[in-house]
Amino acid sequence: MTAIQADTRLHPPATERLRLERADWLRYFAPVALCAYLVGICLALLATAPFLHNLREALAVGAAAVFGLLLSGALGLGVLGVQLHELRYLTVMTAADAAANFERVAQLAQSQGWHLSRREPGARLDARTSDSMIQRGELVVVLFRGHQVLIACICDPGVGFSLVGRRRCQRYRELVRAAVLPAAA
Repeated sequence: MTAIQADTRLHPPATERLRLERADWLRYFAPVALCAYLVGICLALLATAPFLHNLREALAVGAAAVFGLLLSGALGLGVLGVQLHELRYLTVMTAADAAANFERVAQLAQSQGWHLSRREPGARLDARTSDSMIQRGELVVVLFRGHQVLIACICDPGVGFSLVGRRRCQRYRELVRAAVLPAAA
């Protein structure tokens, strides 16, 4: 056994994440950037509060800044954690090969009315769900590697974060999972 094999056994590789294109990445993480901006404003208020002439006003501004700092920081970290979690692929082991799994997922996408944005038979399938006329819908990305199917689904990057969208993403991941796994007999 080589040192590399031993290291892999002791430290399994990190969970793979969906990589977004630059524009989608910027839109997807915009809510976190907004929270970071608010944290910056609160830090600036904290820095300027001691220089106010009225002690009562300085304490009020400082207290408001601390409250805003805690609230904005907690919200930003919470949203970031959820978004990073949503970018992780769900790995499903199947008995079928990559080509057969690809066909099953392509048929599912067609039956659901999803718009295929990238189609690499036996390797990758990207689709946008069609939820409304004004929104592009969730992004579903499925990778095919031998008998492994990796499924990722995120809210529309233009929306960034949505509880309703997260529920739909979970449903879409389960639809793809059910499509590649044979029905229990």
